[in-house]
Amino acid sequence: MNRPGAEHEREEGLVTHLVELRARLVRAVLAVMLVFIALLPFAQRIYAQFAQPLLQQLPAGGQIIAIDVASPFFAPIKLAFFAALVIAMPVVLYQLWAFVAPGLYRHEKKLAVPLLVSAVALFYLGVVFAWFAVLPLVFAFLTAVTPEGVAMMTDITRYLDFVLLMFMAFGLSFELPVAVVIMAALGWVDIDQLRAARPYVIVGIFVLAAIITPPDAVSQIMLGVPMCLLYELGIIAARMVVRGNADATT
Repeated sequence: MNRPGAEHEREEGLVTHLVELRARLVRAVLAVMLVFIALLPFAQRIYAQFAQPLLQQLPAGGQIIAIDVASPFFAPIKLAFFAALVIAMPVVLYQLWAFVAPGLYRHEKKLAVPLLVSAVALFYLGVVFAWFAVLPLVFAFLTAVTPEGVAMMTDITRYLDFVLLMFMAFGLSFELPVAVVIMAALGWVDIDQLRAARPYVIVGIFVLAAIITPPDAVSQIMLGVPMCLLYELGIIAARMVVRGNADATT
C-alpha cells in the first residue's frame, strides 16, 4: 500500500517538472526571439547576401523575381527567423540539457555532453559545407543545363525554400556519427555489425541523397561522399565509446 501523502508528493513532483519545463521553454523561445528581433532590421540585407550563390551563376542581367505580391516582405523575414533559430540553437539545446540532466546518471552525463556539443558542431558544419561547397556547384550545374532561349529567373520564396531545404538536408545528414555512437552506446548494434553493414549503408546513403537533394548528380555526390566518411568517423567514435564503457565497468 502507498503510504499516506505519496500520491500528493508525486503530483507535486509532476507540477514541479512541468513548471521547470515551462521555464526552460520560455527561455529557449526568448533567446530565439531576441536574436530574431536583432536581425529584423537587417533582413533585406541578409537576403541580398543569401541570394548571391544563385545570382553569381546567372548570366548578366539575371535576377530573382517575386511572383506573390507580399513575398518580397515575407521571404526576408522568414530567412531572418531561420537564421535566429540557427544562431540561438546552442541556447535552445542547453535549456533542453538543463531540464533532462538531473535525471541522468553520471556516466550518461559524461556521454551526453560530448554528443550534444558534437551534434551542434556537425549541424553547423553541414550548413557551412552546403553554403560554400555545394550550392555554388549546384547552381553552376543548373544554369549550365538550362535550355537555350530559356531565362532562368527563380521566385524569391522558392529560392529560399530550396536553399533552406539544402541546409536542413546537409545539417541533419551530418549528424550521422552521433546517431552511430548513440546506437552503439545503447547496445543496439556492435562494432562488427556496423562494419558488416557498411556496403548496405553506402547504398542507402546514396539512395537517401538522391531523394533529399535536387535531381542532379553533383548535389547527390556532394552529400553522399561526406556521409560515407562520416559513417566511418561514427564507427571510430563508437569503438572509443564502447571501449571506454568496458573499461569503466572493469
